[in-house]
Amino acid sequence: MDRHLLPEEIDQLLDGEVGFGTAPLKAHVRTCAACRAELDAARALVRELEQLPHFAPSNAFADRVMAQVQVFVPWHVALADTVRGWVPSTRAGRSVAWAGAGAVAAVLTIASLWVLTRLDTVLFAADMVFERVRVATVGAATELLGALVGDAAAQALHASGTVGLLVALAIVLLSAALAARALRAVVAGARRR
Repeated sequence: MDRHLLPEEIDQLLDGEVGFGTAPLKAHVRTCAACRAELDAARALVRELEQLPHFAPSNAFADRVMAQVQVFVPWHVALADTVRGWVPSTRAGRSVAWAGAGAVAAVLTIASLWVLTRLDTVLFAADMVFERVRVATVGAATELLGALVGDAAAQALHASGTVGLLVALAIVLLSAALAARALRAVVAGARRR
């Protein structure tokens, strides 16, 4: 061998590997003082490392580390795990769960069919509820405005209906925004002085 040993070859000799590939390495070490010195230094290092005390992490080390690791779980895997947690482990429990799920599905199907066959009634009821909510909102806004600015303005708002309420609300919001901007300008001017 007309070259010095590579680090992997020194590792092979340190590990005590046997085979036809180690015989030329051993022969080279016997004839080359530099490689022999490097092998002896590696053996001394291994002896020193073996003298060091062996530390083992605590039993809870892995749990503490993994508690800090954020693991991405796809939504479909999380959903499947959640559903698996809901499914009972016994055969009788699964039978009861399937029967309950079937009963819920039947009730929902019947309710859906009832709503579809009486759609005009459902729409009428929804329209009536919406109208009552709208009237109550306009009435509350009229009373609030009457308390804030007087009955004349409240009567004008009530006469204009929803459009008047929206215009009054926009004016109030615009006034509040302008007042906040003016206050910010005053505070910024006081800070500069």
